[in-house]
Amino acid sequence: MAPSVSDVRAVGVSMLATKNTQVTPDDKITEDPRDSNLHRAIHSHPMGGAANLRDVFTNQGSSVCRAATGWYKDVVVVDAIAGPSFAVEASSSRQCPSRHGPIASFSTSSTIHSNQLADHRIISDPFPNQDTGFSYEKRDQLGLRGLLPPAKQSLNTQVLRVLHQLRSKATPLEKHVMLASLRQTNTRLYYATILANKEEILPLIYTPTVGEACQKFSHIYRRPEGLSISLEDKGKVASIVENWPVPAGSPRIAVITDGSRILGLGDLGWNGQGISIGKLSLYVAGAGIHPRATLPIVVDLGTNNKKNLEDPLYLGLRRERATTEEYIEFMDEVMDALHSRYPNLIIQYEDFTSENAFRFLERYQDKYPMFNDDIQGTGSVILAGFTNAARIASKESGRPLHDHRILMAGAGSAAVGVGKQLMSFFTRQGLTEDEARERIYITDSKGLVTKDRGDKLQEHKVFFARDDNNGKQIKDLAGIIEYVKPTAILGLSTVKGTFDENVIRKMATLNKRPIIFPLSNPTDNSECTYEEAVKFTEGRVLFAAGSPFPEIEAGQSPTGKRMIPGQGNNFLVFPGIGLCAALCKAGRVTNEMITESALALSDALNDEERAEGRLYPNTERIREISRDIAVRCIQLANKQGVTRDGGKTAAMDEEALREWVHGEMWTPKYDSHEDA
Repeated sequence: MAPSVSDVRAVGVSMLATKNTQVTPDDKITEDPRDSNLHRAIHSHPMGGAANLRDVFTNQGSSVCRAATGWYKDVVVVDAIAGPSFAVEASSSRQCPSRHGPIASFSTSSTIHSNQLADHRIISDPFPNQDTGFSYEKRDQLGLRGLLPPAKQSLNTQVLRVLHQLRSKATPLEKHVMLASLRQTNTRLYYATILANKEEILPLIYTPTVGEACQKFSHIYRRPEGLSISLEDKGKVASIVENWPVPAGSPRIAVITDGSRILGLGDLGWNGQGISIGKLSLYVAGAGIHPRATLPIVVDLGTNNKKNLEDPLYLGLRRERATTEEYIEFMDEVMDALHSRYPNLIIQYEDFTSENAFRFLERYQDKYPMFNDDIQGTGSVILAGFTNAARIASKESGRPLHDHRILMAGAGSAAVGVGKQLMSFFTRQGLTEDEARERIYITDSKGLVTKDRGDKLQEHKVFFARDDNNGKQIKDLAGIIEYVKPTAILGLSTVKGTFDENVIRKMATLNKRPIIFPLSNPTDNSECTYEEAVKFTEGRVLFAAGSPFPEIEAGQSPTGKRMIPGQGNNFLVFPGIGLCAALCKAGRVTNEMITESALALSDALNDEERAEGRLYPNTERIREISRDIAVRCIQLANKQGVTRDGGKTAAMDEEALREWVHGEMWTPKYDSHEDA
């Protein structure tokens, strides 16, 4: 017998009474929200089983179920995978969107048979959807028989179909669009495909392909996947954040961009949303963050990109960028709204202009749990690669580690962030901070950055500006190399060909094992190719790039051995940083935690990878790498007193912590009895 409305009200009130202890964001941020304490409480309650919840909930009961499922704001669907799907409607009958899915309309009738809803609820929601993976029993339970092909297929077989279709596409962008469509229709299949084929798929969902995808994002757009907060929403940001349909555990990782400096492509405005979406796909794939615990955000403060403003298909605001004062005031409102709604949300800043990247990092770093990937993430991953390269170079040349000199082509936020992280390499060798800073030189479009160059330097450049040049100003890179005599050159210029033959040969003349890192993304902006670096150094180069380059087979290699280029991609480090901060509920992401992530990454190379001459571990091991980075950073966060997990992680020894972190990482799979 179905319960009466008063019975259901009693269930709701009794559950809400335990809100302080049970109805809170679940500790396990990587699990399906339906496995939360609240969801279990509903289904274990005598009146709370899905089979009984067919009548209209009162406001209290609806609130409980809404928190437990988090799929709709007013329409509540219970037990979408584990049992029959029943819709329970609150006082409002308006249509409501799912996390990624389309708007689903439900009858206002107080009793709705599950079969009337199954096709809308299950097939159109990307997370519970299993398509041909549903067992025959589950198809009968959900009213899906006849709506799917007769074949029952495992997740692995579905992955094979995806790869077959993907490889039929002619261009990387077409493949990117296809994968985005898959993400929007079957979340678990999307991530299963990535995890089974990382080397092939990662360049398609992020760099280098994401650059072109962002340039054309308004043209390839199909459905919303994140929050779009524009300057038109000033004064109403808190209510907009409330509109995000969250699961019981709430989002725990957000990536936010203003689209002002997307990769090396400049101001793309609202189209930068593709970066936030792509980056969070990497958090899921690389660190096992649950897809429903992610929140992509673009803040649209206008664009100075004339092409966008004149494009009839452009989906952002058609106005020039806001003034600095407007910018700061609006971002303060955004950060306050996000933190008020989700106190444990880790916010990663992505692809802001150099000036704003430093401004907001300094403004918010000690107030909110946030970090800037361009400044800190890039610095961390390059510190790790440089550490390994310097060890090899010093071992073969006999040069002391503290005697390395680094020249950076580029002086933006990423370059300065990298430089500051690299200072820790030298301080660990016993140098003072001032001595460490003197080992690092930066250049911009006007040449070597010096304090007496005659132009007004941007504030972030002053830190590394030279005052020991005796009035000498050098513009061309080859001349600067002659003057500095660096052991390493790092490219963060976004200018293709900056490391030309002359530059590379000069480095090879100065060093037995020259360290050359062309780090600009995407590939078309890389300062040189791996092939060029190998050719002009006769195979002696220690190389890492920001984007992937092909290996050089033994037959074409000057050394007669297979040569593997390093890729200093932030993907190796930011998932571990985010996983750490989310799991220990860090109140801040400290600079020391960023440095610790670099040291953990540097130590992640195994014996086989070292024997192959790699500077970075194989990305096929990304989850193992992210786990180890998270463990090291959690331990440091506990020492620094910035965790807010009630001492949970501090009580674990290293092995127990490693095992716990591993267990918290989400893996895409269908129910075991359904996946043959």
